[in-house]
Amino acid sequence: MKLEQNIVAGSGGSTEPPPVESNSGDRGAEESGRRLFLRRFMRHKLAVAGVVVIILLILCSAFAPFLTPYEPTTVTESFGAPPSGQHLLGTDQVGRDQLTRLLYAGRVSIMVGLGAVAISAALGTLLGLISGYAGGKIDGLIMRITDMFMSFPNIILILVVASIVGPGLKNMIFILGFLGWPAVARLVRGNVLSLKETDYVKASVVLGYRVPRILFRHILPNTIAPILIYATSGIAGAILDEAALSFLGLGVQPPAPSWGNMLSSAQTLSVLTSQPWLWIPPGVMIILCVLSINFIGDALRDALDPKNNK
Repeated sequence: MKLEQNIVAGSGGSTEPPPVESNSGDRGAEESGRRLFLRRFMRHKLAVAGVVVIILLILCSAFAPFLTPYEPTTVTESFGAPPSGQHLLGTDQVGRDQLTRLLYAGRVSIMVGLGAVAISAALGTLLGLISGYAGGKIDGLIMRITDMFMSFPNIILILVVASIVGPGLKNMIFILGFLGWPAVARLVRGNVLSLKETDYVKASVVLGYRVPRILFRHILPNTIAPILIYATSGIAGAILDEAALSFLGLGVQPPAPSWGNMLSSAQTLSVLTSQPWLWIPPGVMIILCVLSINFIGDALRDALDPKNNK
């Protein structure tokens, strides 16, 4: 009884439990990390301009029905007409408004880039985690399959598979996604091989955590940065591959608009010299989109680099 009285007296006569420490320090560290990331990223002026270009492209593609009075398949009475007040970028040989098709074609590029990278990143990350953590025969089997895929020229393999599967938007997304995973798998595997030797991963093994928990809660968060950096270049590559396939007639098929199949009209000298509005706008859009994504990827690489102390 005296011991209890002494405890109460020592605590100022209060029987309330001691206050729980707040995690304001962790929040402050997170906010400091975000500010550091933004400062590093904003240092790259071309990357900031790239973000603006990509945002404008997404907005224009999403609100295309409100920006133009035509549908991408609407045929007007003007055939191959030059730019005018009625058709700001002219019309093609069929009479379709070029500006309308250019805006709607942006949707195709965005869907192909994001969809293909989502598939390749998910598949490659999963195989890379399993390969790097399991090691042994499993690692050898997955890496030999990866080497087999990477031994073929990428564009040749894409062309062969596309000619077998057939053209179409969905087919392009799945082809580019399922053929793009080897690079991601190798990247993730290399990170897992180094991370699984760290103390916190070894402690998780000693504590008896299940393998999925170790992979997805302790190892994967520390490999997100290189995956994001790869994803930016993967989106740009997927846009270029789709444009090339559509130009060759193996991608998105007319009358659906695509920057690649819009360029396919410029295969004659007369079009190249006398009708530049048919091929310059889609070519410029491909260049702007790919350059912007590449600039963003370079900025992300510098901003997420732990060795960068600036």
